[in-house]
Amino acid sequence: MSGQENNSSVKTSGGQSDRQTIVVKLGTSVLTGGSKKLDRAHMVELVRQCAMLIREGHHVVIVTSGAIAAGREHLNHPQLASTIANKQMLAAVGQSRIIQTWESLFAIYGINIGQMLLTRADLDDRERYLNARDMLQALLDNNIVPVVNENDAVATAEIKVGDNDNLSALVAILAEADKLLLLTDQPGLFTADPRSNPEAELIHEVHTIDETLHKLAGGSVSGLGTGGMATKLQAADVARRSGIEVTIAAGSRPEVIQHVVEGKPAGTRFLPLESPLESRKRWILAGPPPAGNIIIDDGAAKAVVERHSSLLSKGITAVKVNSTVVRLHVSVIRTENCWLAASVVTQARI
Repeated sequence: MSGQENNSSVKTSGGQSDRQTIVVKLGTSVLTGGSKKLDRAHMVELVRQCAMLIREGHHVVIVTSGAIAAGREHLNHPQLASTIANKQMLAAVGQSRIIQTWESLFAIYGINIGQMLLTRADLDDRERYLNARDMLQALLDNNIVPVVNENDAVATAEIKVGDNDNLSALVAILAEADKLLLLTDQPGLFTADPRSNPEAELIHEVHTIDETLHKLAGGSVSGLGTGGMATKLQAADVARRSGIEVTIAAGSRPEVIQHVVEGKPAGTRFLPLESPLESRKRWILAGPPPAGNIIIDDGAAKAVVERHSSLLSKGITAVKVNSTVVRLHVSVIRTENCWLAASVVTQARI
């Protein structure tokens, strides 16, 4: 099981000469520039920055949004009801369009790309997760840029919640990345909503993600994408627990990708844990929402959190599971408001 955070030390990042793996997540608002169509001029500028990193010996992974926007553009912006079926239809049309765009732009610099379409289900199952990891590593080993997108044409809840932010954190874990860069239409995380508070200040560095920070996060206001600052905070929390440095920055900022890799100030930087979780615990922590709770007593809580011991049945005071799935993710808690750990259990054993 994966215990709660108890270390917020800084992991020292290597210099520019050190080979790094960088995952760059591009939101719809970045790819369209706030318009109703893909901003190909800006996309080629982002590709140029990625190509520079690749020439320097770094690995780059792209997590792209924009399939629905590309489909809507290709169909000349039809007036459609906002239903899941229509969004999936637009994604089915747009997915080929956006991957062709990325392919043609990277080809300018002689770089090949490989497409990966994922859903949360592909990563919730341990075997499928490992298969995805191996395929991603094979692309990187052969100097191919993975271009990853959520498979919106078959996804349901993911379309509604804008899970590409969280997907990018999972991809960063799969790629064993050094840095995750979440590019958006905002300069970063602010002390208040900058749209309504002129005194709001940009937060340059974050050591700990707590409830106060979550309250600062707002929703998506562009009307183009489905993610917001809240999902970016979730992604940052998952990635930093895995030892990955995360930056939220404006995609329109000049040389933003290069500056992040060089360690120059750009947006809001989330420092990784110095002692990250090992591979299986990362997968558990980044898993689906818990299907239930295992409530434990104070003695068991102390053993799990302080001594990192296994949870014994005698320390369990209650089990609350609302699922027919045999193998499921659950939360381990001491009280209703005190989360301690995450785990994967077999229902037959609880």
